Amino acid sequence: MSETDDPAAINRRLEELRLEHRDLDAAIARLSALGNLEVHDDLTLKRLKKRKLWLKDCIARLQSDLIPDEPA
Repeated sequence: MSETDDPAAINRRLEELRLEHRDLDAAIARLSALGNLEVHDDLTLKRLKKRKLWLKDCIARLQSDLIPDEPA
């Protein structure tokens, strides 16, 4: 996923992804709080949750890229 090995660039990207993840979390909470969801709202909720999981995976990968490889 990472285009560079620059830790500063990875950290910037991590912050962007974390911000989007928090924003999606808030949007999901708002939609869920509405209760009686219509079909299109239910589909939107599923898409938001899927995007949030994808972001979580991207964040984990980038965090892993920041950990230096140790010789065996």
